[in-house]
Amino acid sequence: MAASTTGIHLRSGSRVLRDGVELLSSMRFAISLLTLICIASVIGTVVRQNEPATNYVNQFGPFWSQLFTTVGLTRVYSAWWFLLILAFLVVSTTLCIVRNAPKILADLRQYKEHVREQSLLSFHHRGEADLAETPEQAFARVSQVLGGRGWRAKVQERREGGEWRGTMIAARKGAVNKLGYIAAHAAIVLICIGGLFDGDLIVRAQMLWQGKTAYNGSGLVRDVPAEHRLGPGTPTFRGNIEVPEGGRRGTAILSQQDGVVLQDLPFDIELKKFIVEYYETGMPKLFASEVVIHDHDSGAAVPATVKVNEPAFHRGVAIYQSSFDDGGSKLKLRALPMAAGEKGFALDGTVGTSGALPLEKDKLTVEFTGLRVITVENMQPTASGIDVRKVDLVDSLQSHLGSGAKARAGKALRNVGASFSYKLRDAAGQAREFNNYMAPVEMDGQRLFLAGVRDTPAESFRYLRIPVDENDGLERWLHLRAALHDPARREAAAQRYGRLAAPLKQPEMAPQLATMTRLALDLFAGALPPAEGQPAIGGLPGLSQYLEVKVPEAERLRISEVMLRVLGGSLYELVNLDRAADGQPPLADTAATQAWMTQALLSLSDSQFYPAPVILELMDYTQVQASVFQVARAPGKTLVYLGCVALIVGVFAMLYVRERRLWIWLQPAQGGGTHLRTAMSTARRTLDADAEFDTLKQALLKGASA
Repeated sequence: MAASTTGIHLRSGSRVLRDGVELLSSMRFAISLLTLICIASVIGTVVRQNEPATNYVNQFGPFWSQLFTTVGLTRVYSAWWFLLILAFLVVSTTLCIVRNAPKILADLRQYKEHVREQSLLSFHHRGEADLAETPEQAFARVSQVLGGRGWRAKVQERREGGEWRGTMIAARKGAVNKLGYIAAHAAIVLICIGGLFDGDLIVRAQMLWQGKTAYNGSGLVRDVPAEHRLGPGTPTFRGNIEVPEGGRRGTAILSQQDGVVLQDLPFDIELKKFIVEYYETGMPKLFASEVVIHDHDSGAAVPATVKVNEPAFHRGVAIYQSSFDDGGSKLKLRALPMAAGEKGFALDGTVGTSGALPLEKDKLTVEFTGLRVITVENMQPTASGIDVRKVDLVDSLQSHLGSGAKARAGKALRNVGASFSYKLRDAAGQAREFNNYMAPVEMDGQRLFLAGVRDTPAESFRYLRIPVDENDGLERWLHLRAALHDPARREAAAQRYGRLAAPLKQPEMAPQLATMTRLALDLFAGALPPAEGQPAIGGLPGLSQYLEVKVPEAERLRISEVMLRVLGGSLYELVNLDRAADGQPPLADTAATQAWMTQALLSLSDSQFYPAPVILELMDYTQVQASVFQVARAPGKTLVYLGCVALIVGVFAMLYVRERRLWIWLQPAQGGGTHLRTAMSTARRTLDADAEFDTLKQALLKGASA
């Protein structure tokens, strides 16, 4: 029996009602709904779900992000239209089962033993022969062959005028194929009902029933009013709860399209210890939380360990290890001045808090957003450092700006230690995000302090790379930068470089070299505009613009090499003058010193455009970790699991089990013995069916006369 694709046909009622019932109960409508759900699920997989609105704006732009949010593509599985499609699919598939199941069950009880013996000659698989056995012997042997091969049979004795005319044996095998249809369609119903029970539909109904609304404000969880909280008796929910080490929480946050709803749990979760293990590369391989569950009603304290894919259960609520976060780590910082007139200072901070920076000119608020004790970066070695005397302005900027772990060839993941992130927010509310490493990172044979910044979360961090001195500190670079912005020390360095660089036979060139050096230092420090009417920008871009305005194009390359050589030499003298003022010996003229000066020149150029008056350097920290748990009460999961089992069984039965029917007609043969005629039908003609019938025919016709 083939399942019909048409629906239930009512014999009464209006035409619209009859057509609607037929469409809703038809298989073609159910398949269309299933196709829509598959398409929606693909969208829900491609578009990340339940992200903050700013993430969608950064990724898709204002127009498309608003459109996606309006039609529910950012929350596909809880969108009203998705739930409506699920509901219609449940009704349609149920009606399909109701319409076809009685026919299938009735067909399972039928062996079709009333088939005429002459019709067996029209089957593709057929055979007949005369047997030397008596009808009783042939019947016994045929029954033994069918029973031994797993055929279930029904026998019909046919008589004519009271005389025995013959025996029709109707057998069947693979009847579970028809049950596969019912199992597969019932599985769809069970999975959809389980999905509806465990989705936001019940939560929304509970909110409507109890008069609750979503909360879209800010503040502490304990301060959220009762009209935004659901009680512990909510039949189904799924939310997140963050618990710091040593802390205790009992309220989960359920995300809604227009805000959040708080779900009070019938217990509290206390995090005793968060455990994380790492591979040799620094990548995490295990997250686990040692918790104590405090029941509100009984007062019992139940210890448990929650791991990834190994949840804990209490009072019908599953507790999953979702992720981890910072639970309020303590930071000890040092502020390094970057803007003229600012001074360095010490600062204490706590991740998750904010406060005003004690600056003289700018009014900025610092927000500490995170601490990573393990930071894995790609540290694949790159080409050797850039020679100051052979700097191409465009290529050099592109090569040393960008990610702190820019990969040029392959990957070499390595843990580079702790890093922390923070935001600086101005009086207008605009904020930039910063990410700084605690320890120097070795790149291309140099140890560098990396200070990252980005304007929006959609961007990658751009890193200022500051070379450290022999003590892994920034003091030498900071002193050089302070000396660069001091006019008196720039003048002293220009005069000294002019005297040292002048040829011994031409000492009169010293004033000219000093003038050129003064010009290069003033342009590099941002104390001199590259041309009249233009703002002073400083760094290598300021020097480049000056050459473009003042120097003919034919001479520009040669003059730029001279200016960069003069700039590198004068910065070297600036460092030695500063060291002499502190009673220190001059820098040794070695390859390491040259590499440090090269990177210092590039970082000083970049620092002119660093968008903050200070850089915060992490000196020490006390880590406090927090676990993010997903808590879920999901009564529909039993239906989903049962549906999955039924779907596997049903699909396997329909695809891999073939229903076969066999008829064997036994009648007296002329001249004595028994005449046997047999035929087999199958839904799909395959080589296996041919081979099976050939083997069966040989067994049935065994001993046939030639």
